Amino acid sequence: MKNYSKCTILTPLLLASTIAGAGFTTTTAVGGDKAKFHWTNNKDYATADLKFGDAPVLRYMYAFDRSTKESTHDTFKVYHHVFGPGTDKIITKGPGGLYTHHRGLFVGWNKTSFEDQTLDFWHCKNGEHLRHAKFLEMKGDAKHGTMTSEIHWVDREGKPVVVETRTVSARQHAETGGWQIDWSTQLVSQRGEIKLDGDRQHAGFQFRAAQAVAEAKNARYVRPTGFPEQPDAYQVSDGKDPNKHVDLGWLAMTFEIDETRFNVEYFEDPSVPHPSRYSERPYGRFGAFFKTKFDAENPLEMRYRLIITAGKTSKRSAIQKRYATFLSELKSK
Repeated sequence: MKNYSKCTILTPLLLASTIAGAGFTTTTAVGGDKAKFHWTNNKDYATADLKFGDAPVLRYMYAFDRSTKESTHDTFKVYHHVFGPGTDKIITKGPGGLYTHHRGLFVGWNKTSFEDQTLDFWHCKNGEHLRHAKFLEMKGDAKHGTMTSEIHWVDREGKPVVVETRTVSARQHAETGGWQIDWSTQLVSQRGEIKLDGDRQHAGFQFRAAQAVAEAKNARYVRPTGFPEQPDAYQVSDGKDPNKHVDLGWLAMTFEIDETRFNVEYFEDPSVPHPSRYSERPYGRFGAFFKTKFDAENPLEMRYRLIITAGKTSKRSAIQKRYATFLSELKSK
């Protein structure tokens, strides 16, 4: 299988290069000073990397290649890889492995209904897919790096159903020294009223750790006060307990890759529709989803923050304080 996550393929991505839009050369570095955040957009690989000096932070995966069955499988959604702080290791998963549709930081719903039909923008097995359309902004400076891209959620006939505007910004987190990643997604309907439905295992905004975590089954969790304190994944069934383990606000996962411990703190904007149903698995996927409706005049807005660290896992009280900071910053905007 061709591994787009490691950028080993050069030649079959001409369409992705065309879609990427004008204004960026094959390798465009923004803010090249080593003390700054800067982006490099490589059209041949259909990736855009954010670095802080020489340290890799994020990799935006936007290849779109329908030339073979294999390449179609590898490029049916747009997602972001995350690098472990202080390392050059990608700590998120790409195609293949356990649940091949789980890829890095990603968003989707397995039941997206409109015009008397329902498409699956989670598994993307029947022709529906997420396709990068163009870059709207790509910038970096000494404090942060930000990218905004337009992504089309496309039906089996190649027509857009949803236009997603995705802004992902990263900075060095002042307290922990890790990466602070702020994610904002706006979904605008192109096909009248759209209903988002599904279940907590196959919808929403989610983080998937690298395949090595699945092989070791070593993902463990920290939750807010009032929720289960067990470190093992708290696994809830939507069929049996649809309103259990909801509206946490934040959730943290810790795992090891090559004897290095990494931690991911997931903060959700409380303005999203409720109940927000949380999901966690021992193989390293976690996040939350909700059910809602939207249309062209009333787009869906979603905001999240992730704090990625290496080393010791923070105590619940420390994570709670960082979540409070996130809420305070949202109110000030």
